[in-house]
Amino acid sequence: MPVGLIALALGGFGIGLTEFVIAGLLPDVAADFGVSEASAGWFISGYALAVVVGALGLTAAVTRLERKPVLAGLLVLFIAGNLLSATAADYWPMMLGRVIAALSHGAFFGIGAVVAAGMVPPSKKAGAIALMFTGLTAANVLGVPFGTLLGQAAGWRATFWAITVIGVVALAGILALVPRQAGAAEAGGSLRSELGAFRSGQVWLSIVVTVLGFGGMFGAFTYIAYTLTEVSGFAASTVPWLLIVFGVGLFAGNTLGGKAADRNVDRTLLVVLAVLAVVLVAFALVAANPVLTVVSLVLMGGFGFATVPGLQMRVMKYAPGAPTLASGANIGAFNVGNALGAWLGGVTITAGFGYTSPIWAGAVITLAGVAVMAFAASAAKRSETRIGTPAETPDGATAEAAGAVRV
Repeated sequence: MPVGLIALALGGFGIGLTEFVIAGLLPDVAADFGVSEASAGWFISGYALAVVVGALGLTAAVTRLERKPVLAGLLVLFIAGNLLSATAADYWPMMLGRVIAALSHGAFFGIGAVVAAGMVPPSKKAGAIALMFTGLTAANVLGVPFGTLLGQAAGWRATFWAITVIGVVALAGILALVPRQAGAAEAGGSLRSELGAFRSGQVWLSIVVTVLGFGGMFGAFTYIAYTLTEVSGFAASTVPWLLIVFGVGLFAGNTLGGKAADRNVDRTLLVVLAVLAVVLVAFALVAANPVLTVVSLVLMGGFGFATVPGLQMRVMKYAPGAPTLASGANIGAFNVGNALGAWLGGVTITAGFGYTSPIWAGAVITLAGVAVMAFAASAAKRSETRIGTPAETPDGATAEAAGAVRV
């Protein structure tokens, strides 16, 4: 694999760390600024909503520009946002820093996926995209636990200073290692052709499944530090180590989910989402038991992130002629799900339902995702049966003929 993919993965690592590490530090940040749990939760929801704006707005704005300079510019935005968060004196400057950093998120992953695919032969495109997203997985396996540990030991601001440094290193790596021509074949595409992908009903269904499927897991994860300390009885100092356990589940789920999705995307998503809903219900029921909580963390992380490769592959399958904006939109959809889950979790806590209530809310959201996925899969199968060939993409070419993921 080209060494430039490592630079892309490092950028993904930093961005993933920015998004997720706040969950482990939420009690510390809330105490420092003197705000409630639900108000602090908006550092997560606000970030997620800003990702959506960046994923759609920034990606659309740079559709015709060269990919490498765009990626570099996005990392500059990312660095500026985290620098502001690290130095924020009170709640609103911190929120502004989160929003600025988030604007780069969706566009970076959406454009980065196209660049990664453009760096390798067609037969290795899926592997290249997976390698780039390994940075996001590594952020959860290693970055979030150790970022939380650093924040608890040296203050939560130290974590954001560390993320800023990671952003600078990733920027240098992209400038030095990513070929300028990577993804150039798509760079001439017009915004109109990119928007054409959204004429497909399956693209929209895929995006809705992403919102609901990932939102369910993230709803439970947002307030996990409170669940672990207030319900399961763990000391705050153990939270970083428990997040490592959660991260191991993420890594395994991302890897195995990708392999399963290569064989059959729709079947994989249906099974994984259904099992995730069961896991969340079980977690809510056993959260007072420390041993079963650890098991639940692994399973929640595993089945939660097992959806990610399939969700991204599915939207790209039905938009092969316009991958950039569709890819970015789906990254935005992940974060709409994040915001939805975090918001509903905050509502249930504020209503007095306790610190397991976000897990119950996540289970309900996930079940809605299962229903939509079942409808989408059924519609795709009917279309395939009607035409007698693999389900057609919006421009009339089959997914395989267009070079999309094998299903």
